[in-house]
Amino acid sequence: MYKFFPLLILSVLFLGSCSGTGEWELHHAKQTAVPVYEPVPADFIPRTLTVLSAGDSLTQGVGDSTGKGGYLPYLETLLENEKGIKDVDFYNFGVKGNRTTQLLKRLKAPEIKPVLKKADLVILTIGGNDIMKVVRDNLSNLEYSIFMDEKENYRKHLIQIIETIVKENPNASIVLVGLYNPFSKWFSDIEEFDQIVSEWNQAGQSVISQYPNAYFVSIEDIFLNSSENLLFTDNFHPNDKGYELIAQRLNETMEERVLPDLDRKPYMVSTEEN
Repeated sequence: MYKFFPLLILSVLFLGSCSGTGEWELHHAKQTAVPVYEPVPADFIPRTLTVLSAGDSLTQGVGDSTGKGGYLPYLETLLENEKGIKDVDFYNFGVKGNRTTQLLKRLKAPEIKPVLKKADLVILTIGGNDIMKVVRDNLSNLEYSIFMDEKENYRKHLIQIIETIVKENPNASIVLVGLYNPFSKWFSDIEEFDQIVSEWNQAGQSVISQYPNAYFVSIEDIFLNSSENLLFTDNFHPNDKGYELIAQRLNETMEERVLPDLDRKPYMVSTEEN
């Protein structure tokens, strides 16, 4: 009996290795499917977009006959029609007459900071009053070089504004609305104003280009090339149609660039490749 036991074991091993039944394959390592993660489509979970708008009279809505905030109600309607957006919560912190230095201080105010921390998007309109200050301070001696010197201060202040926003909320997208030229009807004899506004817009674009989550929206051409009147009775601020066109231009940039970036969500679904 003892002699046959090793022979029995060897026979079983031999037969098992020659068998085509694949019994020994049960001992091989099990092949498990590796999960592959794919981003959830942007419209899978409709989101509420929190938008902080800050700056000057264009954000406050001076010239808007409805008194609802200039371009904001138009933009809100456009955004809420976008796929994947359920609601848009706008917080309007526009103040007529604000310059870059004043906006910088206000961004640190206790009523703004909590909103800034939770905002998905920050929209800024600022710079027009900085140009107006140059005009007021130099009425008797308006020279092109003065505007160019002050443009550098505008650039520095704008960097401080963006840095303040990024420090409070590094995940927020930032949109700077460019300047337009309302000065032609006030100072028709100064042909350089179009060039001055263009130079200041280039300064704004150069600042925005330094930040991956920041975007520049030009509106200069809307007012420059329009065949219809887009200004309020003060010939300075946009009227209802002007604000509507600003909102449309903003929404174009939102569709093409801002919203796709915001849709880089952490939500993931798992599929399996066999």
